[in-house]
Amino acid sequence: MKVFFAVRDALWDEWAPHLRAACPEMELSREGDPASFDAVIYAPGWPEDGHAADFAPFTRARVVQSLWAGVERIVGNPTLTQPLCRMVDPGLARGMVEYCTGWVMRAHLGMDAYAQDGVWRNHVVPPLADERSVVILGMGELGRAVGQALAGLGFRVAGWSASGREVPGIAAFGGADGLPRALQRAEILVTLLPDTPDTRDLMDAARLALLPRGGWLINPGRGTLIDDDALIAALDAGQLGHAVLDVFRTEPLPPTHPFWSHPGVTVTPHIAADTRAATAAVVVADNLRRAMAGQPLRYLVDRARGY
Repeated sequence: MKVFFAVRDALWDEWAPHLRAACPEMELSREGDPASFDAVIYAPGWPEDGHAADFAPFTRARVVQSLWAGVERIVGNPTLTQPLCRMVDPGLARGMVEYCTGWVMRAHLGMDAYAQDGVWRNHVVPPLADERSVVILGMGELGRAVGQALAGLGFRVAGWSASGREVPGIAAFGGADGLPRALQRAEILVTLLPDTPDTRDLMDAARLALLPRGGWLINPGRGTLIDDDALIAALDAGQLGHAVLDVFRTEPLPPTHPFWSHPGVTVTPHIAADTRAATAAVVVADNLRRAMAGQPLRYLVDRARGY
């Protein structure tokens, strides 16, 4: 099969060897007549000239496989008429679980209360995990993995999704009516929703006000999920105790953005979970073979929902 690799120059050297090892029957190229390719592998940032990606010339392509879990940059592209598959990478999921578990534990244990200033604060004792309520917004592949890991540590975990999807060991909330009830119990809130018209600014002033006072918000999902001004106001008012933010509306986050200097915000530079070439290449190879054989594709994007 002949596959066009639509990625920035910087990713070619990292990914091409893994893709070829996982799918040796593939002829991988970044050049040639678009109409001659059987499939397209895509990563955000292509093309590098700043123009929108044009998939119309790839008339023979049976699938466009994204290397990223989020597809908001291309799902609405009018030239993209081929089946689009998002990335569900085991390595990415493990990275997200580790990131979220680490920050949830930091919030739960109150690690920042122990200033190294010579003051003995042995009256500050954290509760046990089964006394702490954690809520996850978004129960897709990543949300389920994070929720099950935290439930395994003993936390009282609940998950919210539009559909109210049930996951063993996790209390399920769904739909517009379920969201306020989920937020009201979220001593620690983890947001792992995709970027869609329905989720943008979901955490506005009214919904932030529903959280238990002084709770933590951890957002490794999408920067568009949170109203930035409302978040700062909630922190300033003490409604929110701390926010850990890994994703932003503009990346890199501008040096002048108030998140950098706010004492209630921890900024991490979009490192919660990265797609690992070694593990993701296996997923790509499987979907390419499925496309060539006319079999059902894995992780096919629902254009109407946007993910």
